[in-house]
Amino acid sequence: MNISSIAQSGMQAAQTKLSVSANNVANERTAGFRPQRVEQETLPSGGTTARITTTQAGGTNLHSEVIQQNEALYAFKANLRVIQTEQEMLGLLLDRQA
Repeated sequence: MNISSIAQSGMQAAQTKLSVSANNVANERTAGFRPQRVEQETLPSGGTTARITTTQAGGTNLHSEVIQQNEALYAFKANLRVIQTEQEMLGLLLDRQA
């Protein structure tokens, strides 16, 4: 797996976390709603995968959801920066070779 693929998998996992958290907040007052969580796992070849699970207990902790959303935002931005840096470095390398 290359750097871009690893960073893209991190971005996808962050996007999944943000979507799940937003769904939890939106359905907080829905009768019978059980919040979901995202479990991330590191892949042996590099990168990460995200799996959505449903909690057994009802109720959404809004403070926890805000933290989850911020974590997802920062993870997405960090992985995006990795891709941007890789592209900048490749550009510099190509400029030197030309």
